Amino acid sequence: MTLNLAILNIALIAMILALLIPLYQACKDENIWQTMLAFSSVSTKASVIVLLVSVLRDDWMVGVVGVIVLSVGNAGFMLLAHILQRMEDA
Repeated sequence: MTLNLAILNIALIAMILALLIPLYQACKDENIWQTMLAFSSVSTKASVIVLLVSVLRDDWMVGVVGVIVLSVGNAGFMLLAHILQRMEDA
């Protein structure tokens, strides 16, 4: 049991390190579209991390929050991208 927990902890650390890559890209790039893409990637990765933490804690309520964020989280970015595109066209 402890070996599986250690493997999941290593996976969690790797996921957090992978989460930092888009944040670095968003800080160095000034293009709004690249920044939105980076934050969308962060949202998806954060929700997967929440799901992994819910498995580690054996807490299904945290897992439900992770699923909601995963399914609805990027909808706001899509709406914002559509509004920005309309503003550029006008």
